[in-house]
Amino acid sequence: STLSRGNIVATCAKCHPGSHRRFAGYLTHATHHDRAKYPILYYTFWFMSLLLIGVFGFFGIHTLLWLPRSFRERRKRKAHKEQVAPWVHKELEEQKELIARAKGRQVMRFDRLSRQLHFLVIISFLGLALTGMTLKFSYLGWAQSLTHMLGGFESAGFIHRFCALITFFYFGAHLFDVYRKKRRAKTSWIKYLFGPESMVPNRNDVREFTASVKWYLGLGPRPEYGHWTYWEKFDYLAVFWGVAIIGFTGLVLWFPEFFTHFLPGWSINVATIIHSDEALLATGFIFTIHFFNTHFRPEKFPMDPVIFTGQIPIEEFIAERPREYRQMVEAGELEKNLVDPMPPVVVRTMKIFGGIALTIGLILVVLIIYAEVFGYR
Repeated sequence: STLSRGNIVATCAKCHPGSHRRFAGYLTHATHHDRAKYPILYYTFWFMSLLLIGVFGFFGIHTLLWLPRSFRERRKRKAHKEQVAPWVHKELEEQKELIARAKGRQVMRFDRLSRQLHFLVIISFLGLALTGMTLKFSYLGWAQSLTHMLGGFESAGFIHRFCALITFFYFGAHLFDVYRKKRRAKTSWIKYLFGPESMVPNRNDVREFTASVKWYLGLGPRPEYGHWTYWEKFDYLAVFWGVAIIGFTGLVLWFPEFFTHFLPGWSINVATIIHSDEALLATGFIFTIHFFNTHFRPEKFPMDPVIFTGQIPIEEFIAERPREYRQMVEAGELEKNLVDPMPPVVVRTMKIFGGIALTIGLILVVLIIYAEVFGYR
């Protein structure tokens, strides 16, 4: 038999030149539906499924609580659009003269590298999501049509791997930027990573989350958010986690002969499940929850261009991040961070690019929901 222990390595080598004994341990016809025969695959699948359900359930409820309050915020800001930050916290009233001098200018929130890396995130993520979902749902007509538009499954695979390389590049560039900023701060890694304004969640984020829920329900005032909010930190860590998990499992699937030199053959099966379901979670989360948090909540709709321009109007900055505003004023750094708005044509171009990305994402979400509800196999 070509599949006997003595022949299977040579059989696999017909398509995989680097085949070896551990690689041949791949479970060719395994299914995650058979708990008795394939328990590792079964429990891996259900762990990923519960993770997906848990994340969407938690943040779905969070979004539903936020939505009514967001509508009220939009009406309040629209009613006071001719005034200078009338909804600002009472403690900031004494800064009206400074605010008046800054009127018409904007606060620089994201530096050039951050905006460039986010551009790469958008391009690579859209490419990965489109080509990955067409493979995951390859038995459906819409996936086959989209794959045909991309030049076939082989071409889609090339695009997928090219976008993966972009992902590894921006991930590495971001880590280098973190290292560079830490050296510039002249502090320890502990203080830099776990300081009050870092991207790592801390106790203050728990307090702000609790206060935010009370605010959504009308049981308390709006929290005074600082440089990063708790939902922005979750978005950041979700991408960080996703790149690490999806990236590693993707490499296992890309170079299975190499990785099975030190991993068992069935790890390829496990990597397939994790890569597929984590990618589904990432795609669904980015195109729904993240889109709402940043662009689709009523006071931001239809788009918040800050990640493209790096700038936020001073009135909006004071209203949304009063703690950071106060810190800047007390440190005498506000006017140093003020810049003139970008030319309208530049902002318009950026909005068109962002709008195309948002549209593609929303269409893909609809197709994924259709696939999961009506066509799942």
